Amino acid sequence: MIGASACQVVAYAIQAAAPPYPLFCIAFMINGFGVSIQDAQANSLVASLTRNPNEKMGILHAVYGLGAFAAPLSSTQFAQIPRWSFHFLVSLGVALFNTLLLFATIKGHSLEAVLKAVGSPPPETRAADMELPNVGAVNGNSSSETGEVTPAPRAKSSMHQILRNVTVQLMAAYIFVYVGVEVTIGGWIVTFIINERGGGPSSGYISSGFFGGLMVGRVALLWVNKKVGERRVVFGYAILAIGLEIVIWLVPHLIGDAVAVSIIGALLGPMYPICMNHAGRVLPRSILAGSIGWIAGFGQAGSAVFPFMTGALSSRFGIISLQPLLVSMMAVMTILWALVPGHSKRRD
Repeated sequence: MIGASACQVVAYAIQAAAPPYPLFCIAFMINGFGVSIQDAQANSLVASLTRNPNEKMGILHAVYGLGAFAAPLSSTQFAQIPRWSFHFLVSLGVALFNTLLLFATIKGHSLEAVLKAVGSPPPETRAADMELPNVGAVNGNSSSETGEVTPAPRAKSSMHQILRNVTVQLMAAYIFVYVGVEVTIGGWIVTFIINERGGGPSSGYISSGFFGGLMVGRVALLWVNKKVGERRVVFGYAILAIGLEIVIWLVPHLIGDAVAVSIIGALLGPMYPICMNHAGRVLPRSILAGSIGWIAGFGQAGSAVFPFMTGALSSRFGIISLQPLLVSMMAVMTILWALVPGHSKRRD
């Protein structure tokens, strides 16, 4: 995690200098590499906690929403001055602070060591009862001639188990679409508002409104999630979000669309931490950390694929194609969540 955060420091230092476009793109790749590792590791850590993991996961992702809320406030201001790249100096300062904070907190320790330090036994310890070092000794199977105990077959690797676990793949597909929808709205909604609703230079603040809603929803709706049930409540949030997205699509009203975007952010906000919490409930603890990393990695892939798709479609059909794309992807996301099992089918 410390090295991944340092990647962000390098990336923002390059971008703050307004380099040639190819180098600018390479810096984004370095940044994305750092973000993906931190995202996977942080989710693995919180999902592995034994005390109030749901609330802590909500807080973790609310802070993500806070950062996403602040970034457009900064970028919108710097976009209106000649030295626009100085926006990345702000990001550089945040990345430096993050690196120092991670170093002071983690200091190179492993996930298992950090879990022990906060009073949560690591997943390997909680799954120890499933590890039988000698099947023959347990079952009394031995050779009648030599008396040798039959050795146990070697356990399959964690990655093999992750790849064969259907629940992991369904959750990865769900997060792939979810993060793609989230990032597409947060980025392309500004272009939509400017081109289709006549928004001015301050349209970037609508992106802040979306991520501000994301932040608020991940904390303010915790009680709703607990009362209704985290698995069931996702369907309600999705239906409401799809309805509001259709309103933005069909009702040409600048202020109304801006408010609807913020509410959609609040509704989408809880979905990511709910998925990570659900993974902690339905997946074997022995592969939980690796599964979380796999799922989060698919989320990062979605954040790359869907904005690219939006750009390709808008170049051919116009930015109005954004809304039908989002509505259809939200529907797919809801179907994928319905396919995710509601409980574990076997013990650890």
